[in-house]
Amino acid sequence: MSSPCFVAALLVALLAPSARAQTVVDTQPTGPAGPVTRQIAGLVRLDLAGRILPVAPSFEFVQSHFEGDVVALALDTVVHPQWAGVGATIWLCEHRDAAQWALDPTLADVRGTPQAVVFAAGGLNANRFVLDDGFLSGFVPSGLGRGLDVVIDADASGTLSSGDWIDGGGDTPGLWLLYPTALQGPHPIVETLYSGGSFLGQNLYYPANIAQLGPLPLVVVSHGNGHNYQWYDHIGFHLASYGYVVMSHQNNTVPGPMAASTTTLSNTDWFLGNLGTIAGGVLAGLVDSSRIAWIGHSRGGEGVAIAYDRLFDGAYTPVNFSRADIVLVSSIAPTDFTGNASANPHDVPYHLWTGGADSDVNGCADCNICQTFHLHERATGERSSISLHGAGHGAFHNSNSGGLFAAGPCQLSRQDVNTLVKAHLLPLVEWYVKRNPAGRECLWRQWEAFRSPGAPASSCVVVDLMHRPAAANRLVVDDFETNASLALSSSGGAVALAVDAPTEGLLDDANTSFTHLGSEPMNGMTFSGSASDQTRGLVFGWNGADRSIAFALVPGVRDARGHTHLSLRASQVTRDPLTTAELGDVDFTVRLVDEQGASASMRISAYGGGIEEPYQRTSCGTGAGWANEWETVRLPLEGFARVTPGLDLGALSAIELHFGPSHGSALGRLGLDDLEFTRD
Repeated sequence: MSSPCFVAALLVALLAPSARAQTVVDTQPTGPAGPVTRQIAGLVRLDLAGRILPVAPSFEFVQSHFEGDVVALALDTVVHPQWAGVGATIWLCEHRDAAQWALDPTLADVRGTPQAVVFAAGGLNANRFVLDDGFLSGFVPSGLGRGLDVVIDADASGTLSSGDWIDGGGDTPGLWLLYPTALQGPHPIVETLYSGGSFLGQNLYYPANIAQLGPLPLVVVSHGNGHNYQWYDHIGFHLASYGYVVMSHQNNTVPGPMAASTTTLSNTDWFLGNLGTIAGGVLAGLVDSSRIAWIGHSRGGEGVAIAYDRLFDGAYTPVNFSRADIVLVSSIAPTDFTGNASANPHDVPYHLWTGGADSDVNGCADCNICQTFHLHERATGERSSISLHGAGHGAFHNSNSGGLFAAGPCQLSRQDVNTLVKAHLLPLVEWYVKRNPAGRECLWRQWEAFRSPGAPASSCVVVDLMHRPAAANRLVVDDFETNASLALSSSGGAVALAVDAPTEGLLDDANTSFTHLGSEPMNGMTFSGSASDQTRGLVFGWNGADRSIAFALVPGVRDARGHTHLSLRASQVTRDPLTTAELGDVDFTVRLVDEQGASASMRISAYGGGIEEPYQRTSCGTGAGWANEWETVRLPLEGFARVTPGLDLGALSAIELHFGPSHGSALGRLGLDDLEFTRD
């Protein structure tokens, strides 16, 4: 959410809650040609923009907002008492970096007129102001969204000057106003078909004005068995309209995913080696071969993971690109024929798409090759996942020539799934391929509270997201991969379990159905499918009484100040009586406790929804409910510090999870994994 300046401001906030703002020092660095642009002395940078919450902690400081959302500002006069009773003017300005602001500090409000406010005593709740209630457009000539800076003009001078406070003004803006990601982008598209020989048929999409835009990243699409390379127009046209080159190719899927991996590799290599002649040479010098994303569907989805594994192992040596040039591998409903040894994304950023109604790669407990999440769990780098209730296997391509291959209630149409793909795919590639921070929050903020306008919004559309940043941005409290004892976390701290029937182990349904059996605590778990897949987690329940789990923090994980969120992932356990008794989101409370005994609590639902109930599909045994569907929940550390201003985030002693009627849902049975402090 923040530029380097914002990160510094956040660290100040966490170190000393009474001094959260950062004053920019008056410096004049010297370059080879003498002094360079001077910073504005006395300028204060801090997070101001976000969204109003109906419950504690009452406000969420976020950077990305969709066009049409309510964008607000908040200032805590308990933390900043100098503002109580003071009038000021709030400006919402087009983003400028520090050098641009120093060259031209004139304020110009994108709303036409700045906003006069008087800050009141009484803290943050008394000082939440709506900046935009959906009037502003997020459209920009290119890119994902419109960057804006928020300025509190302390002296009413109409310029950014000493004493003013700003959210933005650095490498990234104070907020992004995102154009609806489901809608077509600004660039006209050229599509062309051609072939370079056997299994080298290609469908190409690129912006008509590529000469003014390039070099552009390359997205390669590898279809599945029984599919066709011309069935991905929704991906090709959409991404090309935002400044990507997209090539979908013939894929040799009949022999299996290994053969498919070969055609992914060979088509990528042939395309890059023939840019001088493809489409009359219009792409020559305009494709950025150092930024390549592979997207595969079904056997092609396994094939793109195998292709990266072959590069990783040195088993395949391309001529026109290298392993380092693959910056994203994304699998749509992938098979898992070859297992961990081959279908392994290793360290590359990885993304998974799963359809809850998929009747082909169906996810049932009796079909290890049909369980998509294996590939996700093998990824050791940054990784993300999206699960769509009601989406069939064939709904991810755009041809009516292929069936939906769907089973279960509330099925989504191909048009709806295609629209959801476009809405999620654009910010996905913007973050992983371009490292555009405007798209980052779309990968983990809960769908209930943050969805693209234009995406289908019926009650049948249920979306669950997982996201885990790279290892350098994670401080793990318990990932359940080591220290198998229930009483000991993987980071070495004591765990006090006061819940019903806790079980720690492999997240793998050990029998062949999703039928509820008291003897199968991991029912519905499909993360681990073979001896080489070792994702572990905790399963537990509660039934009408208040229960808890407390994780004692050892010295190595007590200081959370370098991180922005407390993160965990969880799922409801399918067909368990504690799940089926109240089908709906499960809510519970998270509490942080510091070494002095101060504590702060919040519900996980404060920022969106709870933990989603399983898709209510039958078969794979008796009862209703499909494979356990995990989602990531992130709670801002800043929110905990605001709930309890004295909480010392640099000296935490425990993380407590509280369940039951006093803390959320009265009953439930959950899986839990990856309890950690994170930052992106």
